[in-house]
Amino acid sequence: MRFVCDSTWRWVGDHAVMAGSPHRLFRLTLAGADVARRIEVGDDVPSSVLVERLLDGGAIHPAPLTDDEVASCSSAGVGPSDVTVVTPQLGGVVIADGRVTVDDASEPPLDGAAVRLDVNAGPGGARNAGRAVVDTPFVFFVDADVDVPELDPDHPGHPSWWAALLRHVDDPTVGLVAPRVTGDDGSSLDLGEQPGRVRAGTRISYVPGAALLVRVAAFDDVGGFDSTLRLGEDVDLVWRLDQAGWRCRYEPAATVHHRPRPTFSEQLAQQVKYGSSSGPLALRHPGALAPYASGAWTAASWSAVALGRVVIGVVLAVGSAVRLATGGGATDLDPTTVAAVAFEGHLAAGRQAQLAIRRAWWPLLVPLLWSRRVRRLVLVGLVASPRRVAKDIAFSIGLWRSSIATRTLGPIVPRISVGATGSTRPSR
Repeated sequence: MRFVCDSTWRWVGDHAVMAGSPHRLFRLTLAGADVARRIEVGDDVPSSVLVERLLDGGAIHPAPLTDDEVASCSSAGVGPSDVTVVTPQLGGVVIADGRVTVDDASEPPLDGAAVRLDVNAGPGGARNAGRAVVDTPFVFFVDADVDVPELDPDHPGHPSWWAALLRHVDDPTVGLVAPRVTGDDGSSLDLGEQPGRVRAGTRISYVPGAALLVRVAAFDDVGGFDSTLRLGEDVDLVWRLDQAGWRCRYEPAATVHHRPRPTFSEQLAQQVKYGSSSGPLALRHPGALAPYASGAWTAASWSAVALGRVVIGVVLAVGSAVRLATGGGATDLDPTTVAAVAFEGHLAAGRQAQLAIRRAWWPLLVPLLWSRRVRRLVLVGLVASPRRVAKDIAFSIGLWRSSIATRTLGPIVPRISVGATGSTRPSR
């Protein structure tokens, strides 16, 4: 199988690579370094303990398919015929393209729906009802307001679109694959153009339920969606799959379009709704909703800068780089590259802190606006991404409401780690 390296991939010695999310140091044997260099140039490499470690750490991802591989997908392996499309729907018009539409107690009832619920079950419950009539090994959950022209077999992008998703499930440990969801500018549904493993506390910590390809065996293994959650049930499913040892992947080579709300005020209301899932999710998954997560050295460095102690912040940042380069008495790492990696990590943590200010912390800072330093800190957080400010603040309103209602600080308190970061999840 062929793989591509994550954008974080850096050699920091002849037999050491730093990559993944969170950043990890992978020490390699002579043979392991040879495998890593073959991955870099796009060679086929067999499955191995090293490949599994790199995949699990988010350091490498399955490579895009070639045209020949796309053409062969229709005659070998998993194909679109192995997938049932399920759409939960409340009101509107049923799309007659072969999908299973679950009428979630619409009034009047939807004409053409395959399943009719007498009592509204919410998106999670409706999807579970759709799963009950699925007899294929995979189910593709897609919301009614999501356009997927590739569901039409005559659409020009049909073979390559399905192949981009289905190639992941050749790995029997992959339980879920999500395409990219485009839509209104600044939407939290669009997770960008970089592929990755999905896991709480990483660069891609969730994927939206607007479009999800799920292995039925994995879905049943974790009991499907939690129908008691009216919001955040998609994030909860992804995290439970990951905790159960199933791999979840994000594949932007396949893209769907989420139709945005017609007015800006409706778009803001939708972001408030998204933020309202934070409290219940934080109770179910302690630590997973932290708005900021980093190592202690990085957190201390940025805290010093925020308090106006720039020199101290720089000293702490340099100290973290030295500690990284000499951890465990190591002398074989390239200090220049290690310093560059550490610097990139500090910048990433700074951007994460800016987002945390907009989406979680600004209400805590408002009473302190008499301080010029606090005003500067808030201003930096707001202007860092001006096109998203309004929607991030709307999200934070929902976040604070749900945190107060559920009496939890999980979506507000940062998570600071000490020492190396590694995966403690089971693998299949």
